[in-house]
Order: sequence, then C-alpha cells, then structure tokens
Amino acid sequence: MDIRVNDELMMKKPHPCGNRRFSVLRVGMDFKIRCMQCGREVMVPRKKVEHNIKEVIRES
Repeated sequence: MDIRVNDELMMKKPHPCGNRRFSVLRVGMDFKIRCMQCGREVMVPRKKVEHNIKEVIRES
C-alpha cells in the first residue's frame, strides 16, 4: 500500500475522541499518525494501520 507523509487516513474505527481522520507524520515499519481532532500522536505498527484504513486522502 502506498502511503506517504502528509496523507490523511480515514480509518474504520474511531479514535477515543470520536474522530476517524488521521494525518501521517512518519512512515516505516511503524506509522506515526496524528488525530485531526484532538492532536494526539500515536505510533502504530504498519500491518495494523494498513488493515484499518478505509480511505487515503492525498493532496496533489
């Protein structure tokens, strides 16, 4: 799956704050993503992120 820094991800499951949109800060074996609503940053394994992505929103 082609995911780049600054892409926005729409996830299947919401963050505890209720938001489903995340911004990608770092890509590698782990993804560092930031919740677009509350600003919380989390490191998540690549396999878990790729499984839970509903849509990738890319700025051209």
